[in-house]
Amino acid sequence: MKVTLFGTGYVGLVIGACLAETGHQVMCMDVDEVKINKLCNGQIPIYEPGLDRMVAENLEQQRLHFTSNAEEAIDFAELLFVAVGTPPGEDGSADLQHVLAVASSIGELMQETKIIVTKSTVPVGTSEKIRETVQHALGKRGKDFVFHVASNPEFLKEGAAIGDFMKPDRIIVGTDSEHVRKRLHELYAPFNRSSERTIYMDIRAAELTKYAANAMLATKISFMNEISQLAEHLGADIEQVRQGIGSDPRIGYQFIYPGIGYGGSCFPKDVKALSQTAAESGINLQLINAVNDVNERQKSHLVSLIQHHYGINLSGKTFALWGLSFKPGTNDMREAPSRVIMEALWKAGARIQAYDPEAMEEVEQIYGQRDDLQLVGTRDSAIQGADALIICTEWQHFRAADFEHLARELTDRVLFDGRNVYDPTTVSEYGLTYYGIGRGASLKIAKIK
Repeated sequence: MKVTLFGTGYVGLVIGACLAETGHQVMCMDVDEVKINKLCNGQIPIYEPGLDRMVAENLEQQRLHFTSNAEEAIDFAELLFVAVGTPPGEDGSADLQHVLAVASSIGELMQETKIIVTKSTVPVGTSEKIRETVQHALGKRGKDFVFHVASNPEFLKEGAAIGDFMKPDRIIVGTDSEHVRKRLHELYAPFNRSSERTIYMDIRAAELTKYAANAMLATKISFMNEISQLAEHLGADIEQVRQGIGSDPRIGYQFIYPGIGYGGSCFPKDVKALSQTAAESGINLQLINAVNDVNERQKSHLVSLIQHHYGINLSGKTFALWGLSFKPGTNDMREAPSRVIMEALWKAGARIQAYDPEAMEEVEQIYGQRDDLQLVGTRDSAIQGADALIICTEWQHFRAADFEHLARELTDRVLFDGRNVYDPTTVSEYGLTYYGIGRGASLKIAKIK
């Protein structure tokens, strides 16, 4: 089949490459000509494991194409996927200007029947706005082409997006058209060989499903982070609590790891957008609002532990920081907890020596050159001359640390573990003072020291 995707960010580029990988002919369109030129030469603007190889191979096989020409993209296929960004507005609502701009272009340029499918995460009712926008553009041309609008939300985790798309848990399709069902069934046939994973529903239900799914996962994270605060004060170890409740199959182990809060392009934006959508309908989602509030507080909790140890004024202190991206497996710095932590430490007078295997360029673009920030090439370089170490992202090669080396290099021999990567007892045996998240017992040991 031929497919066009509007938008070449995390969603559009991954989906385009994966569909091409299964044999479909795919064209990805973006208004950013510089980005398109780089993609045509196999240069990937984001880090996603395996994506560079997949794009390069499908470019070579001429199954994957890139263009900045909207007319070419619209003429290429009947199936037009909208995967552009929906950034949060000032009130937290999703900004639909890019989505509706695509819809307007389709209405202005289409010459035959089209199926417009939203992949972008959009509020309930957006498909109706797309339909109205396309119809308005057609009316101005005096045309009456048949078109369909459907919702097909993505469920991709950054760092594991290719696996999520190629082996999906479910494929949600919201449509009121039998023609759309038939075409999308054909498109997704390669992903339904072992079992039928497609779930059909009405369009509004599909739009809400995406928001509800992300809000549920964010709720699990904030719940565990709030319990970790209690554990800290009661002298309990939240990691033992996590194992105790995670063993219950009704709860499970996923998304109950305490830490310094969630970030990225999805959870923060989608939780706020869902809350705003409800507010516009006169509904106060108290639980969802609390999820966001807890997350914002949690991002600053590690700073509280640092100032508990050192005091409010951190002038003259240098902190090594391992991990900058909001999670492992990506270079995405959007809403990353590391940003909140670094900015708070700078405000208190501290210097930072930071290392991340993928996000260094992103950080440099955000903060530029600063006297109080040094980006270094290895994790060992980060700790040279530092007073203490902070773990912000649990990259795999941070998991096995040389604590004897850390004890020699860190002037104050202190480790602030924002992701509970290490065992407090093991760390303490090497003469290091350990602070984790919700590790009540370790906090008592730190106070004694």
